[in-house]
Formats: sequence, C-alpha cells, structure tokens
Amino acid sequence: MTFRDAMATRQRILEHARRLFAGQGFGAVTVKDVADAAGVSPNLITRYFGGKDGLFVAATRVEIPVSTALDGDRSALGARLAASIVQRWFGAPGEDPLLVLQRASGERPEAAEALAAFLDTNSLEPLHRFLCGSGLDDAEARSRAAAIDAFVLGVSTRRRVLRSELGDPADLQAWLSTTIQRLADG
Repeated sequence: MTFRDAMATRQRILEHARRLFAGQGFGAVTVKDVADAAGVSPNLITRYFGGKDGLFVAATRVEIPVSTALDGDRSALGARLAASIVQRWFGAPGEDPLLVLQRASGERPEAAEALAAFLDTNSLEPLHRFLCGSGLDDAEARSRAAAIDAFVLGVSTRRRVLRSELGDPADLQAWLSTTIQRLADG
C-alpha cells in the first residue's frame, strides 16, 4: 500500500468514525462497526489509531477558524459570529468533530474535558481578547465573552445534541446575530 492509499484509508476511517460516534455515541460504536462502515479490516484501525480510544481522539480533533469572525468592529460581531456558526452547522460536509465531542461529553469525562478546553482556547479566550480590544475593561469583557460562549453552546446543544428544530438557517442566523450582538453590547 502506498503512502497516498494509506492516507486515503485513514481519512475514510475517520469520516465513518465521526459519523458513527456523532449518531450513536462513543459507547455504542465498536471498532468493528467503524471498520465495516469504512470497508477495512479492524486491524487497520488498531494499526492507524491504536484502538477505539485513539480513533475517538483523532475523530474529535477540531479546528475552527474563529479569527475571521473576530475581524472587524464590535458593532457587527453578532452578524459575523452567527454567519460562521450557521455555516458550520449547515454547510460542513460530514459529521463535525465538534458535534462528536458535544455528544460524547455526557458519557466520557475526557470528552467533556476536551470540549471545555477546546471552547476555552477557541471561543472564550479569543472573544475575551476581542472585547478587551474593543474598549471594554477586563472584567466586563470576560463576563460578556462568557455569556456569548454559554449562549452559543446552549443553542448548539439544543439543536445538534438534543436535535431540536430551530427553524431554517436564515431565520436561525438572524436570531443568533441579534442575540449575540445584545450580549456583546451588554
């Protein structure tokens, strides 16, 4: 097997693992389930990822380019963040690793810790720095960033984990934009 084939196989395994973990949760998914879905031997999962735990860690690696939503004036922060959020929820192909982490956080303490660390690093702290840079004092910026972070996580959990219907993407984006902006403005 060539390096290119190995990378394609590894990626196919990860895509199926994300979909299965997101849909069924960590506990219900077996290595064999993922191997069958990806059309590979379970031995390849052990070879590439060291087993189910390693596969889960790889499948939940999350990258969110939040910096683009934080470029610009505070007066349009809600619109930029809402557009970014709705794009991730409705426009991302396949199962989002962040969704996998959200769903698994209730059954695996390490998933909850990974989600909290991810949100602190990629959401709360960048928002805090942005709000400080927009003229707010440190305590006020931290409070508003925490409110935005908690609001978005709550809506995300309601929509993606509890699978509640929150309307069409355009209406949801408008509502998120308005609410986030209110939180940012105090």
